[in-house]
Amino acid sequence: MAYLRKARIQDVKAIHGLLMQNAAGGLLLPRSLSQLYNHIREFYVVDPDDGGPIKGCCALSIIWEELAEVRSLAVADDMQGNGWGRKLVEACVSEAVTLGIYKVFTLTYQADFFRKQGFVEVGKEVLPQKVWADCINCPRFPDCDEIAMVLEL
Repeated sequence: MAYLRKARIQDVKAIHGLLMQNAAGGLLLPRSLSQLYNHIREFYVVDPDDGGPIKGCCALSIIWEELAEVRSLAVADDMQGNGWGRKLVEACVSEAVTLGIYKVFTLTYQADFFRKQGFVEVGKEVLPQKVWADCINCPRFPDCDEIAMVLEL
């Protein structure tokens, strides 16, 4: 029986492996181990409760006073189709509301999934804080091919 929980420092290498596997498949952008150690408090994970490695992850990153990002969503192949992606996003959105943030966005290659969660597609120009905080350092900048999507709560 799997369950959702906040990530622990011991999860970093498993999160990294899961993200790199998904990045290799073109599903998301990779993140370095250094980035994950620096941002581990932002992550939720799916714990299989059998002593094995985590089976999913997602992070909520605060970008500005009224803006947060859902990022690094990945679910292991053997756990897909069971609602874990939705549960991970819901946990991040719930945390945003708890913090008083009512605008959440994502940059994604999985637009259909996020539409089902209530996100709507927007132009990247509505996210200037994200562009100048993170995107400017991305190797794909300024030719980003991810889709920007926003959920207003």
